Amino acid sequence: MIPYTGIKENCLYISDLEKAVSFYHELLEMPIISKVDGRHVFFRCGASVLLCFLPEVTKEETTLPAHFAYGKQHLAFEVEGKDYQGTKDRLISKGIAITHTQDWGNHQNSIYFEDPFGHVLEIVPKGIWE
Repeated sequence: MIPYTGIKENCLYISDLEKAVSFYHELLEMPIISKVDGRHVFFRCGASVLLCFLPEVTKEETTLPAHFAYGKQHLAFEVEGKDYQGTKDRLISKGIAITHTQDWGNHQNSIYFEDPFGHVLEIVPKGIWE
């Protein structure tokens, strides 16, 4: 078996870099680690990186493999179990609508919400898949 340690990068395809900055940096409090106008913005998310690309640009890549996607994409952001409720409360206080709460059994819940592009995002407590 390949000894994976996690997923280092996750990618969403978006239509507006400034909307992404407003949502992911200002509301979700992820630091910006790279921004190239007209192409991408990258955010730090714990030990991972969230890449946000403009698909009309990256589908025409010539220096890297071309990549793009359209439609509702999904990512789950993990927080320590002790921080789950506080994170949920913080999102709600910032006007982010929780669209679904899922009971996974064994006292494990997650919340779903959407970004400005319609992507389905989730907050999960650490250990939910263990």
